[in-house]
Amino acid sequence: MSVWGYCIVAATIMLASALQASIGFGIGLLSAPIIALVDPALIPGTLIMVATLVTLIVVVREREDIDLHGTKWALIGRVPGTVAGALLLTVLPERGLAIMLALVVLAGVGLTTFGWIPLPRRRNVVLAGAASGVLGTATAIGGPPMALIWQRKEGAGLRGTMSGFFLVGSILSIAALAATGAVNGHTMVMFAVLAPAAAIGYLMSRRLNHVLDPARLRWVAIGVSALGAVLLIGRELLAIGS
Repeated sequence: MSVWGYCIVAATIMLASALQASIGFGIGLLSAPIIALVDPALIPGTLIMVATLVTLIVVVREREDIDLHGTKWALIGRVPGTVAGALLLTVLPERGLAIMLALVVLAGVGLTTFGWIPLPRRRNVVLAGAASGVLGTATAIGGPPMALIWQRKEGAGLRGTMSGFFLVGSILSIAALAATGAVNGHTMVMFAVLAPAAAIGYLMSRRLNHVLDPARLRWVAIGVSALGAVLLIGRELLAIGS
């Protein structure tokens, strides 16, 4: 990677980490499409590892506001979803899988925008966790399903619960990717190189948290979900044309 390439990736990680630490997800949504253009080898392994670092910091900060009950059921869905995502990467075209799941996310965003809000019942939370596991392991973008199901949570509750879920989920994804050979020396080195940018992004989030009231937080989460799905589809379509 060139110096300019590193600067672009580091700046992207910094801004995406600030978003992740503010609303509980978003690092993959904002950074994956850009990083894929600079160094595709960083996705999904390195990006998931960077996201794990940020979520760990947020979990420590917001530990008292984590919804452990909801997180438990989401993780019950995440485990088989993670395994399915890793296996699907070995048998199905990654591009088609990513586009399909992104379209599902967009459909959910559209319904939510027009007044439909999925209730965080046990079944819905498990299904969202499974979808997040598949999408997160295959593309490093697993936030939208959980953002839709937990959009009624506020402030520290949303950040803490999302981060608690993604901390465990990301560790599972890393283990699954390692088992399939998708984590190597380059993955580890680039994680160490990009970790400082993620730490700076976290520090930026502390100021951002002061301006996100409950209404803004909900719409930022929904908007970022839609943007991430669109960027993911755009990334895959550009790859088809290249």
